[in-house]
Amino acid sequence: MEHVYHTHTETFSQTEAWIDALEVVEANRTALEALFRKDFSQVLLIGCGSTYYLALSAAVLFQDITARFARAIPAGELWMNPNFATLNGNLRHKTLLIAISRSGSTTETVRAVEAFKALNGGAVLTLTNYPGQPLVQMADLALVIEKGKEQSVAQTRSFASIYVATTALALIAGNHQAQLSELRRLPELGKRLLMEYESLAQDWGENLGLDRFYFLGSGLRYGLACEASLKMKEMSLTHTEPFHFLEFRHGPKSMVTDTTAIVGLLSDSNRALEQRVLDEAEGLGAKVLGLAERDASISFDSGLPETLRGVLYLPVLQAMAYYRSLAKGLNPDQPRNLTAVVTLD
Repeated sequence: MEHVYHTHTETFSQTEAWIDALEVVEANRTALEALFRKDFSQVLLIGCGSTYYLALSAAVLFQDITARFARAIPAGELWMNPNFATLNGNLRHKTLLIAISRSGSTTETVRAVEAFKALNGGAVLTLTNYPGQPLVQMADLALVIEKGKEQSVAQTRSFASIYVATTALALIAGNHQAQLSELRRLPELGKRLLMEYESLAQDWGENLGLDRFYFLGSGLRYGLACEASLKMKEMSLTHTEPFHFLEFRHGPKSMVTDTTAIVGLLSDSNRALEQRVLDEAEGLGAKVLGLAERDASISFDSGLPETLRGVLYLPVLQAMAYYRSLAKGLNPDQPRNLTAVVTLD
């Protein structure tokens, strides 16, 4: 009997956690609306590893939808260098801190929130998958998406569930509540993509003739490219790096050979420019894969606005990393040298 890895189960069941994410946000909608009515000078998002990359994407999304200044930094940087979080040298109760942690107990993130509170910086909103953890207890408001819980070390279902929640949060913060109903279409779209493109993910993952992967994304897609790259690195121990699309031309393209895979997370607004980068890499011998709303190797055909469909870039790329791990004889549930929760003495 073939062994069923937790990573497979968690990747292919993740749309159930997307539904839970939307329900949790809706259940806390009144409290969220009250929170976002406060006069914040900035929104600061923090996380570690995967959740830092989630914060990178969510910050761009939040600023785009709300027109409020938002940025992301690693939680460890806020903990070690708390003044890095200041705006004009003084927090003055004007910052909303959004702390993201799958476990709710990551040491750097807990200590970053402590440092933030010591600066009297403002309100804390926590996003996590586990109740009763330190970050839940420290928050002014906590959103706990329990169906995103995982047994695997590498984040798949948890990351996507929290990302869906941040998309809904941005709509509430930007007074675009009418668009919340459109997010209800995401789970069915995600399920269809996994069914339609699983064989493609397997083919790419099992191609061990490829020895390096580069994931390209700009705007809100850069953080997602970072996360896709991390999944490939963690699960399959493959050399992989993320880049902004145009930055790839400034040096990294020197690494392109006929054993290189380039995965492009394409936008609508800058599709022509981004496609030129992929075409150039393909001309240098790379094997190229594009993800986009339409007319791509992986087409979403979602009909959703560009800002709302970010999570759709994730499932097939997570599955690709999973299948590459198996092809290399590795255990995708237990990446080498890693643990699910990082704690420091």
